[in-house]
Amino acid sequence: MPQHPTPATAGSMPSRHAGSPGSGGHDGFGLGAALGPQLRELCDGRLGEIEWFRSTWQRGGASTGFATWTRSDGMAIPVLVKIPVGAVEYSWTVRLGAVDADEWDLPTSRTLSTPRVIAAGETLGGHDIAWLVLERLDGPTLGAQLNQKALDDLLDAAVDFHARAERQQPVDRPAPTTDWAKAIHKSRELAPDCGLPDPQRWKDVLRKLEKGLAPIVSQWERRATSTWCHGDLHPGNAMYRVSPGGERTCVLIDLGLVHPGHWIEDGVYLERQYWGHSEMLCGVKPVSCLAKRRRDRGLYVCDDYPELANTRRVLMAACVPLQLGREGNIKYVRGALETLERLLPQVLR
Repeated sequence: MPQHPTPATAGSMPSRHAGSPGSGGHDGFGLGAALGPQLRELCDGRLGEIEWFRSTWQRGGASTGFATWTRSDGMAIPVLVKIPVGAVEYSWTVRLGAVDADEWDLPTSRTLSTPRVIAAGETLGGHDIAWLVLERLDGPTLGAQLNQKALDDLLDAAVDFHARAERQQPVDRPAPTTDWAKAIHKSRELAPDCGLPDPQRWKDVLRKLEKGLAPIVSQWERRATSTWCHGDLHPGNAMYRVSPGGERTCVLIDLGLVHPGHWIEDGVYLERQYWGHSEMLCGVKPVSCLAKRRRDRGLYVCDDYPELANTRRVLMAACVPLQLGREGNIKYVRGALETLERLLPQVLR
């Protein structure tokens, strides 16, 4: 019998494909279809027929499907099935979403900021393949109807995630590292010939950054890294759970990039999704809003977080030329350049 419970959820609404259970192949779609019958057997018949689909956000070999789960009281509830699931996503989804069957409908469970888990396991079909059966959330992601309320709800969920993750497991490992000197030098090399708008401006500002990079990197590497950062915080990775009374809770639906770091990383990550499109943030300032919410929850907030956030913005903006394949929107690229030009003099002081 699988462990009970565990969650992890899709990143945004699916782009549906008709998936035939008999379809083979070695990709995730075929893997899910091939292992679906064994998963249903493992779940003692509680898991219904699985309708597999491919999502626009999916990469690699993951399969996702819709099904129903029959609870011990006979009620059938809609669920989401994921096969396979990476170790980070699996562990954090289980830690934060595990809900006992008799507590499923309690207010404390209905207001979790991560998906509730129906079942989960780390082996399937005789292989080390992690899988999840999660509550299915209806409706679009927050990104489909972005407004100030949605952004406020997203930031509330992020701080709740920070607090619950820290309670579950204090950070016990170093933060991931980046060779900033190598990355920024490569950006400078690419800038003249990679199709960037304003290549000379990029070249000039990256040259200035390289000259003063050492103390900037030193400041960043000295930051406190006592927070479990979500790592992929944006409206497309959040949906609402609607309770029977109509109350809505923002749920973070993808925990695959959770990592140790400083809490401002999540704020800057969200903010930079809208470089060049800042009007879409509806006046919300993600970093300062996270700071206020963290203070209200009694979580760590350093006095110099605005300066640290500027350092992060400069480092991330400087790497945009390396990511043109994924971040090639012209307004975004220009917004990154303007951010770099505006903040670099402050960071270099």
